[in-house]
Amino acid sequence: MPADAIELRATVPDSAAGRRFDAVLAELFPEHSRSRLAGWIKSGQARLDGREVRPRETLHGGEQVTVQAEAEVRTDAGAEDIPLSILYEDAHVIVVDKPAGLVVHPGAGNPTGTLVNALLHHDPGLEALPRAGIVHRLDKDTSGVMVVTRSPQAHAALSDQLSSREVHRQYLAVVVGALVAGGTADAPIDRHPRDRLRMAVRGDGREAVTHFRLRERFRIHTLLECRLETGRTHQIRVHMAHLKHPIVGDPVYGGPLKLPRGADPALVEALRGFRRQALHAEVLEFVHPATGEPLRCQAPVPTDMQALVELLREDERAHAQGR
Repeated sequence: MPADAIELRATVPDSAAGRRFDAVLAELFPEHSRSRLAGWIKSGQARLDGREVRPRETLHGGEQVTVQAEAEVRTDAGAEDIPLSILYEDAHVIVVDKPAGLVVHPGAGNPTGTLVNALLHHDPGLEALPRAGIVHRLDKDTSGVMVVTRSPQAHAALSDQLSSREVHRQYLAVVVGALVAGGTADAPIDRHPRDRLRMAVRGDGREAVTHFRLRERFRIHTLLECRLETGRTHQIRVHMAHLKHPIVGDPVYGGPLKLPRGADPALVEALRGFRRQALHAEVLEFVHPATGEPLRCQAPVPTDMQALVELLREDERAHAQGR
């Protein structure tokens, strides 16, 4: 096998008799995520007594488990001295407040100057982990809280929590339209059929669920609190546009500019000049991968969104007073 391949061996304990192969495999190799292990079973890279079996294969105890798989992709990005705003840090995780405008992963058009480059400067040991320990991402122009793992065990644990929807991800969004109630957007999402850089609601897409409630209502805008049940690319942006309440400033899904009638010039200028989606990942809650204790991290609302909300609030007050 290649030098960087994964080769694992274990014997199924007698106490596992009657249980499913995928569940026991996760206990035998907890340093790998359940989704990764399930993929290995389905591809035949994880075998039972040399046989390809189904994930739900019932065990008897005493079987030999072998895994021969390709290693997960490590990062080849370089370290760069880019400032990081760290909300929490210990030996297992780093929680950062990502600013708007910072790309998470290097890629076409952004080979350097990314969050990954900054993290590798902060902790060179992240180079050994898939995607430098990142288990979820934010769009370039979305600000807010992200968690990064510092060990294979933490990476597997957080990946599993995300897959099983046990991570609480709460966002703030300024949207067009004065909503009167919260609700749930339950609409599948996949690549746009013609524009591969966009996502779209599609009947044949992947399940996508966003819950939202009113945080504050203005004349023709609303500050929403959004909670992700799933984590599809551009999910909140696509769902709110689908509901005809696009996020202010969204250059892809935002639609035409909407201005309150008779608005103060300062508000007009702020709305015209807000050139990114007004979307902020405010709260992230998860179970700590080592201690098992709940961990809640909150990122302060960035100044550009704070200023916009305050101007919308002033406009609402002035209108209510008849000015």
